[in-house]
Amino acid sequence: MEPAATVSASPVSALGRESPQLRARRLAAARRRATAVLAGVTVVFVAVTVAGVHGTLAGYVQAGAEAAMVGGVADWFAVTALFRRPLGLPIPHTALIVERKDQFAATLGQFVQENFLNADVLAERIRSTRLVPRLAAWLAGEASAAGLAGHAADLVVTVAEALRDEDVQRVLTAELTRAADAVEVAPLAGRALRVIIAGGHHAGLFNAIASGADRYLADHYAELGELFAAESPRWVPDAVYRRVFERLYTRLRHRLVAMAADPDDEARHQFDEWITGLPDRLETSPELRERGERVKREFLGSPAAAGLVLGAVEAGQGHAADPGGRPGV
Repeated sequence: MEPAATVSASPVSALGRESPQLRARRLAAARRRATAVLAGVTVVFVAVTVAGVHGTLAGYVQAGAEAAMVGGVADWFAVTALFRRPLGLPIPHTALIVERKDQFAATLGQFVQENFLNADVLAERIRSTRLVPRLAAWLAGEASAAGLAGHAADLVVTVAEALRDEDVQRVLTAELTRAADAVEVAPLAGRALRVIIAGGHHAGLFNAIASGADRYLADHYAELGELFAAESPRWVPDAVYRRVFERLYTRLRHRLVAMAADPDDEARHQFDEWITGLPDRLETSPELRERGERVKREFLGSPAAAGLVLGAVEAGQGHAADPGGRPGV
């Protein structure tokens, strides 16, 4: 004997294989049989009623025929009234589906939304499936993690090979420009500088500037000497302007070293006052904000920005194509 699931599924699969014409013929035949049965029980009821009820058997026949007739008419009316007017009569509360389909659809949609697509219901059902713990347990396995990482790396390499550098560069440049246009440089720099000052990191900036200036003087001694000589009057003897240059050069380097070493140097205090007030000026000064936007536009339109994006694309493709960087391989 076939299993119950197979037996119950057989009529459904058979209906799925039937053509629309065959199904229409089967429906018409079923309607004719139902009408014939209704007509038959009606005739029996009328005949027994006309002949008169004599005895228990006739009473049962009459009652059975009456019940069958009333049930058949009630079922016909109920089903017909859902879709159209019975016999074309304007009976109230008939043709319900035709007249109220929009209301039914809205009610059904609201019911599904409130009872099945509700955030709390969905969260509870997702939580009950324990999807995240199961996924975490699966990823905790060495073989699973290695396989997933390998497939992900292969996918990245395939996508990177399919994309052309110029297309990626164009898209990234457009996105960078769009994102940068939405951000004002000067206020952003002011907020970043405020964080640096709050952390006390600006003190090292002064030392770096002084040390950098001293290194520049040390590396460009000859060049600076030539510039000083070119600006000196011709009537000044060479020995004089060389001695003046040496004196200025030595004193300037000594001054830079002293500035970097002395925490109470006046120049350091002036620098602290200037840089402490700079964030407010960057955030409020229209001139500084306009200058920042001009610098941003010039940079985004320069070849340096395009080269920066292209370098990032090439670095990303090289990293994706490097099999040594793939986890689990």
